[in-house]
Amino acid sequence: MEGKKIIAICQSGGEFLTEKDGTLSYRGGDAHAIDIDDQMTFNEFKTEVTEMFSCSNDNMSIKYFLPGNKKTLITVSNDKDLKRMIKFHSDFATVDIYVIEEIVAPDVSNMPASRSSRTTLSETVVPVDASLDVVDFVGDTTQPDIPLDASLDIVDDASPIDAHIDIPNEISPIFPLLGHNDEKHAKGAQQWQNAITGVGQRFSSVHEFRESLRKYAIAHQFAFRYKKNDSHRVTVKCKAEGCPWRIHASRLSTTQLICIKKMNPTHTCEGAVATTGHQATRSWVASIIKEKLKFLPNYKPKDIVNDIKQEYGIQLNYFQAWRGKEIAKEQLQGSYKEAYNQLPFFCDKIMETNPGSLATFTTKEDSSFHRLFVSFHASLYGFQQGCRPLLFLDSIPLKSKYQGTLLAATAADGNDGVFPVAFTVVDTETDDNWHWFLLQLKSAFSITCPITFVADRQKGLKESIADIFKDSYHGYCLRYLTEQLIRDLKGQFSHEVKRLMVEDLYAAAYAPRPENFQSCLESIKSISLEAYNWIVQSEPQNWANAFFQGARYNHMASNFGELFYSWASDAHELPITQMVDVIRGKIMELIYTRRAESNQWLTRLTPSMEEKLDKETQKVRNLQVLLLVGNTFEVRGDSTEVVDVDRWDCSCRGWQITGLPCCHAIAVIGCMGRSPYDYCSRYFTTESYRLTYSESIHPVPNVDMPVVKASSQLAVTVTPPPTRRPPGRPTTKKYGPQEMSKRQLQCSRCKGLGHNKSTCKELL
Repeated sequence: MEGKKIIAICQSGGEFLTEKDGTLSYRGGDAHAIDIDDQMTFNEFKTEVTEMFSCSNDNMSIKYFLPGNKKTLITVSNDKDLKRMIKFHSDFATVDIYVIEEIVAPDVSNMPASRSSRTTLSETVVPVDASLDVVDFVGDTTQPDIPLDASLDIVDDASPIDAHIDIPNEISPIFPLLGHNDEKHAKGAQQWQNAITGVGQRFSSVHEFRESLRKYAIAHQFAFRYKKNDSHRVTVKCKAEGCPWRIHASRLSTTQLICIKKMNPTHTCEGAVATTGHQATRSWVASIIKEKLKFLPNYKPKDIVNDIKQEYGIQLNYFQAWRGKEIAKEQLQGSYKEAYNQLPFFCDKIMETNPGSLATFTTKEDSSFHRLFVSFHASLYGFQQGCRPLLFLDSIPLKSKYQGTLLAATAADGNDGVFPVAFTVVDTETDDNWHWFLLQLKSAFSITCPITFVADRQKGLKESIADIFKDSYHGYCLRYLTEQLIRDLKGQFSHEVKRLMVEDLYAAAYAPRPENFQSCLESIKSISLEAYNWIVQSEPQNWANAFFQGARYNHMASNFGELFYSWASDAHELPITQMVDVIRGKIMELIYTRRAESNQWLTRLTPSMEEKLDKETQKVRNLQVLLLVGNTFEVRGDSTEVVDVDRWDCSCRGWQITGLPCCHAIAVIGCMGRSPYDYCSRYFTTESYRLTYSESIHPVPNVDMPVVKASSQLAVTVTPPPTRRPPGRPTTKKYGPQEMSKRQLQCSRCKGLGHNKSTCKELL
């Protein structure tokens, strides 16, 4: 949204009114419009607003509603708040802003019913089914206009009171005046001062009454205790000993409505000493942050703590905020537990809406989730028709409520872009789960040509690939190989020495010929004989270009699908069905975008391959071509190479390894009067690329719809796996280039490793 301007409609001088549905509307006042963008600071914005309305900068607060929510006002008090507001409204042309001039309350300490700024929120909630006896309220029921301090009992079968109850000025202490500091930290709670209006007010349910009572208490900063609390009646008194404040509400007969029957609004207490979060239950925290969580899925608990302290004057602890966020997430996203039970319905829907796809799952003996495999027809078709027979296998840990691991198979398209083929969600990463994943992958394919896999040699993949894909090739992932080498080295090597060994290992892997490979190994041998022996025994025929029999097109690491893994990382905290559907949506968007882009290409090869071919062509001018015999040529330059055009072979091995003619081959092809395009792998052509993205993935409707089970239908029950997310910050698995080991301490005195100068035992 950077650079986009939004029109801020600033309003001041009016008042907020609460509608019947609980929403707030703003009536009266003046309005002005200004342009704002994400480059504007809060001080600049506030200065412009104060000049516009000629109001004081110190006594002004700025508020707005989140899109689609007219019940909760959000305060803008710093640059971060302003940028959030602009981000929330990035899809809108305007944003309504309300400028409120705050009046510092006068000293009312001598008033008998005033509240101290020290009053806080704390409570102990009696369970709903608890029954505590208390004397019923008794009073007159005949007066039509009743002040709030009157004593009245409304008979359950009496007609509901519709009249609005006006609050006399002399009874205003029921709305406690906050001190200046509390007013600063409880701006958001001010909207709840009228959540409870008095006798005769009705609520649709006991739950709604309790929530309104909680908001009222937060706004007026007092604590209460339940005396009766069940499904049809609630009696509450002020928690302070001797304070007469009390309220009683019960169900109107023959209805589900809850009506306030009696209320004594007078407080004589001075409140507690410190502001706490006991009054703010998890569900209350969830209700406050839910709308913001829609737009800020990464809303951190520490930010929730700060925002609620600023808006409502309540000091939460970290775990209250975290639990409230978990409840809000479940309310927004649906139940994690129910999502597992929807898997049978979900898999059927995938295959119904995307014919030719494969979606299947298994459970354990106790019906708990075991694994889920998904591969869309568009992915299977694109891989088999337009991609090289090259697959990358890797895994990513999931950080959802029930953890798990995502196993993925990705391919490389003709432009060397990531092309997702299939993925599996499993309870844990085991040899058996990898074996099952490859079995499902095999059953989904209809191709018979050998496939080259780039994957770790651990995790049972070596045996599973050889067993299931019998004519395939397994290229070891160079990243995993390097990490294992560093772990297995027993000698103490400095960070710099390890870095040099890693560089030589990579050079050995990319070396096209055995003599080049051996030269790199000799360099490692000069550093460490242990490392040299480890590499010799690591089966170089499975990872070195000089010996590998398959076609891996110079792709050495299995984390080629980094883009795909980032999608999974973005969605891993969602319930399983929603996570899969987010990934489906990402793949669908990827296919559509790349198909549209390729329709604009005018070249025979894809852009990246055109660029590589052009680089090789630039090297031709200094080469000399000599005919040997038939279609075999000698090419002289910095080195002398032999090119066999019929076999698409060059002694430099660049042609065979990459699939594109090397400079020696291009020189020969040019001398023969032919085009180098005719000697490029078909997988690099624009035509093959368009075939890769020719099919579409269709939406899966009603992903979150519960499974409707007929009484006669034998339903499949799937329960969550027994694994649960442990407490504490989860570890993060990093993909891509990373430091191979931690840098070791080196003593500046003796030059030894593992300690520093202050702990050195070397004698001076």
